[in-house]
Amino acid sequence: MRTVLVTGLGGAGRTTVAAATALAGARGGARTLLISADATPGFPTDTEPTGVTDGLWSVRIDSGAHFRSELLTLQDKLSGVLDLLGGNRMDGEELTELPGSAELALLHSLRRAAQGDWSRAGYDLLVVDLPPLREALALLALPEQLRRYLRRLLPQERQAARALRPMLAQLAGVPMPAQWLYEAAARRDAELAGVQALIEDRATTLRLVAEPGPAAEDALHTARTGLALHGLRVDALVANRVLPRHSSDPWFAALSAQQDKCLDHWHEERPTEAPLLRLPHLGRDPQGPGDLTGLVDDTPALSPDSRGGGRAEDAWWIEEAGAPEGPDDADGILVWCLRLPGAVKKDLQLVRRGNELLLTVGPFHRIVPLESALRRCTVSGAALTDGVLRVRFTPDPALWPRTG
Repeated sequence: MRTVLVTGLGGAGRTTVAAATALAGARGGARTLLISADATPGFPTDTEPTGVTDGLWSVRIDSGAHFRSELLTLQDKLSGVLDLLGGNRMDGEELTELPGSAELALLHSLRRAAQGDWSRAGYDLLVVDLPPLREALALLALPEQLRRYLRRLLPQERQAARALRPMLAQLAGVPMPAQWLYEAAARRDAELAGVQALIEDRATTLRLVAEPGPAAEDALHTARTGLALHGLRVDALVANRVLPRHSSDPWFAALSAQQDKCLDHWHEERPTEAPLLRLPHLGRDPQGPGDLTGLVDDTPALSPDSRGGGRAEDAWWIEEAGAPEGPDDADGILVWCLRLPGAVKKDLQLVRRGNELLLTVGPFHRIVPLESALRRCTVSGAALTDGVLRVRFTPDPALWPRTG
């Protein structure tokens, strides 16, 4: 399934571009599902897939309902503990969603579309209206982060056999974690793995939306680093609300000239695989499918291209400066490389902890598991040159098998 994740600067028209992208895909013959937390004028607001037009269905995320359902389910699981403590059960009507609920509800919707009940409809194209760019990058990194937390807090290999649990509890002097806790963690891990697989699939791309101007230029420049750090693939930069040129009004003419200057800069900087698309300003907010059809007619390239599936390659690669054949091979240096366009040295932090590499670049953070060969090496240096981070790993003689 082809997936397009639409994000961009706040107020730039992400929801409009997501709806137009979905409509373009449907008009191209793809069975298309649009997922959004925001209402689109003229589209249904149902929380289950509902037909919009031929080949296009839409669904609106209700984060409040999802939060209440999840919390009530957890309350039922903890009923024994609550009764022991004399706690009072909460009703769904008194629950209000907490910060972070919207992100979890969106991940839940992605899972349903990727491998849950919605996937059985056989959609060819999934278009998702994501939060603003900074929040979207954090959201897309969340499945990987949460799975790591689950592995650290409730490692499956430490799960004791059911028959041994009472005895181990007596020996340890503390109660063992309940079996349902491990089972729940395993279910959550499987669900998160499905979402992570969707995000990391070669057929999944980001579509960035921005209204041309100095603020957008600065934000996109910063975001380039975060996109590269997380290995996210961009299929297009959509310049939204582009004003007509040659206005007789000096004020509009100045705004148009400012946009043109920004667009020229984007055109020069953009990667060859991420074309720059321009959507005209309608003079008002889009009112429904009719206005969206006009945008699609003006910009046929909104229809997503076709891409093969399968896990995308990692964003990093390893260069060999002489393969480490053994502890006496002084030249067996391995160089771990990651492209970080826009990164500057003062904003970069790098920590090796066990079998992981902790990377922080400005506001962006990622923990990367090391390859098997690198785990038997020590970090001997790092450098950021020409937008590429290179970390040198020297073989540890104590960890490499001796030959001869």
